[in-house]
Amino acid sequence: MHTVLRRSRILAAPLLAAGLASLAPAGTAVAQADKPVLTIYTYESFTPEWGPGPKIEAAFEAVCGCDLQFVGLDDGVAILNRLKLEGGSSDADIALGLTSDLIPEAKATGLFAESGVDLAALSVPTGFADPVFVPFDYSYLAFIYDTETIADPPTSLEELVNGDPEQKIVIEDARTSTPGLGLLLWMKSVYGDQAPAKWSRLSKRILTVTPGWSEAYGLFTNGEVPIVLSYTTSPAYHMIEEGSERYQAAAFSDGHYLQIEVAAMLANADQPELARRFLAFMLTPEFQSIIPTTNWSLPVIDGIDLPAEFGRLVDVTTPIFVDPETVAANRRAWTQEWLEALGR
Repeated sequence: MHTVLRRSRILAAPLLAAGLASLAPAGTAVAQADKPVLTIYTYESFTPEWGPGPKIEAAFEAVCGCDLQFVGLDDGVAILNRLKLEGGSSDADIALGLTSDLIPEAKATGLFAESGVDLAALSVPTGFADPVFVPFDYSYLAFIYDTETIADPPTSLEELVNGDPEQKIVIEDARTSTPGLGLLLWMKSVYGDQAPAKWSRLSKRILTVTPGWSEAYGLFTNGEVPIVLSYTTSPAYHMIEEGSERYQAAAFSDGHYLQIEVAAMLANADQPELARRFLAFMLTPEFQSIIPTTNWSLPVIDGIDLPAEFGRLVDVTTPIFVDPETVAANRRAWTQEWLEALGR
């Protein structure tokens, strides 16, 4: 899903990326000698040294004879928005970090090509089959709370909506962020036509809506809000890297929204064969073993050893999932409904 970052690093990463980009001529990449360059658009928390990007880059470059370059953007939905703007002129060979919710909409752009990857090894809740997009991790959305501030966390979406308006939360924007979109779908799945009224009620608790996950989680870990929209796997970071039990996921009795992250190659990729090799590489133990303790999410193949702390996370027995075709047909209308309900 997303690497847990400190606020200073959150702010520095996009500035650093912009600075590096300004040093190279437009439409070019700084290659290692004469090696072919594979360019991957992803979200910003994937690329820093504490994220999965560097380890994955090293592992793939050891076998590909290429120069793998990640380009960090704001968040998953923002990646698709960027590709729509760039069209066939995009420098990207692969887009990594969309969710399965966005697959029909992404395909409708005509920007993506079939992967040719055998998905037989996949093991994800609800199953998965698609000729274009390849999953690389999954988790469930959850509201992470600060145990030093919250004594009685919500135990359902309804309790969250009807909770104390003085107890603020931060969420991500459904127009630019995959967790923000996931919450939109979560609310719609649970409440249906009552969703606008529930959003209006929840809005009294929302301190702010951030463009992406990194900004929201930074506000939370800085102590500016006691509850943030993130993932059931987020506490594993704090337990493993910080030795802390302070931040925990609120277990919801009515279920948690399932988010499967996917990648696909662009139809106009400069390096189509390398792109297909990378997509296949995502389903290998070499790639999948990196994901749990760098992207803090769950592997999509069996046989990956997880740290003991993962066994102490919220056990989701009721996955909530909206069919991607339904999402594609309704996302614009549901987003407008969300904006109006929040008074934006």
